[in-house]
Amino acid sequence: MIKNIIQGVKAYVGALQLISKLKLWKYFTIPILISVVTAIVIGISAYGLSDNIGHYIANFWKWEFGKETFEVISTFISALLILAVGLVLYKHIVMALSAPFMSPVSEKIEDYYRGEDHKHRETTFQEQLIRGIRINVRNLIRELFLTVLILLLGLIPVIGILSTILLFLTQAYYAGFGNMDYTLERHFKYKESILFVKRNKGLAIGNGMVFMLFLLIPVLGVILVLPLSVTAATTETIKKIQQNKIEE
Repeated sequence: MIKNIIQGVKAYVGALQLISKLKLWKYFTIPILISVVTAIVIGISAYGLSDNIGHYIANFWKWEFGKETFEVISTFISALLILAVGLVLYKHIVMALSAPFMSPVSEKIEDYYRGEDHKHRETTFQEQLIRGIRINVRNLIRELFLTVLILLLGLIPVIGILSTILLFLTQAYYAGFGNMDYTLERHFKYKESILFVKRNKGLAIGNGMVFMLFLLIPVLGVILVLPLSVTAATTETIKKIQQNKIEE
């Protein structure tokens, strides 16, 4: 799995050059807009809700001594929780709504590597959107459940240190999952795609790790994250599909 993680990360090298070579930037206009708007909405929500939630939690502190300190801590923790959930929501909202625009990008990259005469499933704009929503709702539910469990684990002394790593890897896996599915939807049905990603967890995690790190870059991160991550995921997913066919 570690080998696949490294491959997933290395796939980003040359992604920018490939996008320019195939003149794909025009396809990213709407997805970038979706990404920026979603990030702004979640950021504003986190800023506004953290104060309200923090103040509400602070009301449970019945003593005057330390009340202000407790409210500050409550507000800070609330902001972290909202941002954690916000990141989960951000990924799946952007990936689901961008599916009809990312699938053509993925297809053009595949045509470049395999030639235009290779066979794959033909899907419509509507089918791509429905598939994107279905995959991401499934992943969203699972990721939120795992996120809550990991955050609870974080409350345990010593063991809780691992929660940060587990949280990052979980978010990375589902980010990579979504990026890979833009290619998988042309080759596999819903359940087959899920099994494919499960067999290639490392590839999804590697792709998603860089995806998550990109989001730490102010402004530029939410603009470039989707173009680069989808391009990187497509190149590696194509290789895995071809490899599986040879082995069969």
